[in-house]
Amino acid sequence: MENPQQHPPRTAPEAGLRETKKQRTRDHLAATALELFLERGFDDVSVAEVAAAAEVSKPTLFRYFPTKEDLLLDRFADHQDEAARIVRDRPAGTTPVRALHQHFLAALADRDPITGLCDHPGVLAFQRLLYSSPGLAARLTHYTEREVALLAEALAPEYDSPLAARLAALHLVTVRHELGHENFRRLDAGSTADEAHAQAAADADRAFAMLADGLDSAAGS
Repeated sequence: MENPQQHPPRTAPEAGLRETKKQRTRDHLAATALELFLERGFDDVSVAEVAAAAEVSKPTLFRYFPTKEDLLLDRFADHQDEAARIVRDRPAGTTPVRALHQHFLAALADRDPITGLCDHPGVLAFQRLLYSSPGLAARLTHYTEREVALLAEALAPEYDSPLAARLAALHLVTVRHELGHENFRRLDAGSTADEAHAQAAADADRAFAMLADGLDSAAGS
């Protein structure tokens, strides 16, 4: 039997440093890929070129990002639990639809990029890139499915079956995404975020009202 003193457990500071280094590598890979994708287009840049530009091997890159698409889309992972968190943390007496509606309106007012209503050049360039490739759109469903699953879990206490909760989650996630896409289309056509804000808010009001008529009445049934 080995002497445990020969292999002491990693201390918390050591573990924290290791994770920090991994995150820095991850951020560097994503930033390098984004720069190349914006410069030349997503489909015209290979994984090998990203790895070379970041000065890592292809196997190292794939340890951090399973697919080329994930180099661009992984940032969506930070938002996958957003809808679920809003539902869980909503004030007493506020329905899930109302909570998500209010949050979306506030995000519009803040010009949050996740709403599509942000005309910062870098954000617009990223969104144009996002919608430029069928492969990216297909891979994005992976992140959407996780978002739906987390929201359905948060909605489960509101409905009488897992299916009902999942259907509600699908509707809510789809509305949030489609509103964001429509807002981007307006900006891509030449509107500023300030010019498009009133219509974006009106669209959100209408969309969430349509959901409230069905989902709120079905909750608790």
